[in-house]
Amino acid sequence: MADETDAPRDEPSVDPEAAAPAHAAGAGGILTRISTFARRHRMPLAIGAGVLAFALVGTAAVLTGRGVATAEPVAATTSATPSATPTPTPTADAGRPQPAAAAGVNRVRTCSVADRAADGRLANLQAQVVNAATGEVLYDRGGTTPSRTASVMKVLTSAAALNVLGPDHRATTTVVKGAEPGSAVLVGGGDVTLSRTPSGTETVYPGAAHLDDLAAQVRAAWNADPSNPPLTRLILDASYFGGEEWQSSWDTVERDQGYMSQITALQVDGDRDDPGANTSTRSTDPIGRAGDAFASELGGISTIERGVAPAGAAQLGAVSSPTVAQLVDKALVVSDNSVAEMLARLVAIQTGAGNTFEAINAGVLQGLQEYGVDTTGVTVVDGSGLSDFNAVPPSYLTQLFVKINAREGNLGVLLDGLPVSGVRGSLSYSDRFAGDNSVADGAVFAKTGWIETGYTLSGVIHAQDGSTLTFAIYALGDVTDAAKQAIDTLTTGFFLCGDNLANT
Repeated sequence: MADETDAPRDEPSVDPEAAAPAHAAGAGGILTRISTFARRHRMPLAIGAGVLAFALVGTAAVLTGRGVATAEPVAATTSATPSATPTPTPTADAGRPQPAAAAGVNRVRTCSVADRAADGRLANLQAQVVNAATGEVLYDRGGTTPSRTASVMKVLTSAAALNVLGPDHRATTTVVKGAEPGSAVLVGGGDVTLSRTPSGTETVYPGAAHLDDLAAQVRAAWNADPSNPPLTRLILDASYFGGEEWQSSWDTVERDQGYMSQITALQVDGDRDDPGANTSTRSTDPIGRAGDAFASELGGISTIERGVAPAGAAQLGAVSSPTVAQLVDKALVVSDNSVAEMLARLVAIQTGAGNTFEAINAGVLQGLQEYGVDTTGVTVVDGSGLSDFNAVPPSYLTQLFVKINAREGNLGVLLDGLPVSGVRGSLSYSDRFAGDNSVADGAVFAKTGWIETGYTLSGVIHAQDGSTLTFAIYALGDVTDAAKQAIDTLTTGFFLCGDNLANT
């Protein structure tokens, strides 16, 4: 597909003074007759002069009021909407009120992405583009229709978490004494990044806490009290998160192929088989895996069981997750699903909405309220975007990204965590912004999304003409992996057009 551009035609200029001599030239007799006629017919001539003056004022208004668009380096198309001619205002007497000045004529934009948007790989296209400085909608295709977002949902989840939890918040895993002698309770605090690898090992989660550190704290605290019997029983408390561990609208292939863990308040390494791989098969018992790993670190444990920590129990040890700011970066740059669900659930709990999947909608929407963008039509089924039942209009994203681009509140953290075309994260992979689209490398800051029924991209474009655009593109329906390249091509069109983007 190719952009279509129409460079504006130059308007003819009129110089009345230069033209006057040609009209004034003539025989003296003619001038005498004109003078005599003028004396006899002063009133008609005055009226005629007024008409001419009004005509000249109207012409000047058209010439000076019409916006002149800058030509873009893309193919041409003409705009179908002519500029209206403002009504001239006659000079009023000094003592009379002056009428309001005529409104300026809207700019005619001439850079079209029609061919790019018509690419069949986009299937059912929805899109919107906004000038971030003026708030003007430059391009709209179903922009107000709520639809599934895929992983672009992580933008909403992250924005809510930064508001409700704050960028410095950490989730804490604790161990307390059990009710029975010789028992301790491992209490999950919702940290999916907690690692079973040795301290000092780098996992997929920079800054993750390690079980061996927690075990060392527990052993030291246990042995410090001579009255304690041998520690032989470990109880696993994952009650901080409630309800089902797997969202009913998710396909289990996401777990089996290593993209999503079951969502539990106690797990290690996002329940990956390989703690060092972003994509790694997950189990069906993340709580059990965490318990086994911790028991191994403690040593001497003969019994592992599920339960709940007794109220007021003495703490034996605690470790904390990376900060919310670090977790947002992970959720966005490589689209980590488990971290996004962790953030969504913590937001729901903090807002008082509840601790289940069903509470996420109320919690996240409450967390987004402070940004002042109307959430009408928005439905949040999960924090990651895997569900087909999430619904967000592209217009919500373009408006939210205006706030993100302005770094309102803590949203600068989100802006800094976005993938960047050809530079960082999921937009730097070999199949993104390649070939002709590489002209936009470093200019697109956006979250990618993919589920079986749609590909999405939304974020900020630093356009070629110096303008800043916010945008959202949904390619929904019967899509293939090739939709990514079609989305990149359309996005590159927005980059090339900038503020001259035509809604054609």
